[in-house]
Amino acid sequence: MIRIACLLIGYVFGMIQTAVFYGKLKGVDIRKVGSGNAGTTNTLRVMGAKAGFTVLFGDMLKCFLAVTLVGVIFGKTHPDMVYLLKIYAAAGCILGHDFPFFLHFKGGKGIAATCGYMIALQPLFVPVFLVSFLVPFLITHFVSLGSLCLYSFFFIQLVICGQMGMFGMTQNLLNEMYFIAFLMTALAFWQHRENIRKLIHGQERKTYIFKKNKVE
Repeated sequence: MIRIACLLIGYVFGMIQTAVFYGKLKGVDIRKVGSGNAGTTNTLRVMGAKAGFTVLFGDMLKCFLAVTLVGVIFGKTHPDMVYLLKIYAAAGCILGHDFPFFLHFKGGKGIAATCGYMIALQPLFVPVFLVSFLVPFLITHFVSLGSLCLYSFFFIQLVICGQMGMFGMTQNLLNEMYFIAFLMTALAFWQHRENIRKLIHGQERKTYIFKKNKVE
């Protein structure tokens, strides 16, 4: 039950659709322009850098708060599994972001929310996730490629740190955490399946941070 509670806490935070709310303030339905995705990249392309960074910060913050709240609530009563409970909260937040029920389960792709989780889980992860995203993105200008590299390196780093004893959990709990992280990674790749197809065929659209695209 405690795992379900953490999932639900995360899901509630995940349903805070920053891109949708920000777009409405500016008179734009972000789901009906550009790619139709309610996330940072589409907001950046359609509405510019300021809007993109606002949505990025908001989506990171909601997952950070969900994970932190679970740590505060259950940290003292379940110190032996608090990191596992945090990843359940993060998974719930990403599900709420990707599949918000009040928007007919059409949300974003969960990458910004994942960044918020990484920061909340372990600040030492930050340099790795910055490098794993920024290097491929700055070289290619493909957000999707940077996002998938980010998730892949995060999963690898999580397993390495877990096996090194950073999280202080038994192997059974670690294995459960790895499994949830693997499912989150698989979901990210599934959400980017069209981007992957376009990357393979050389059709993926490049993104330039300070270039505002025309709203179509």
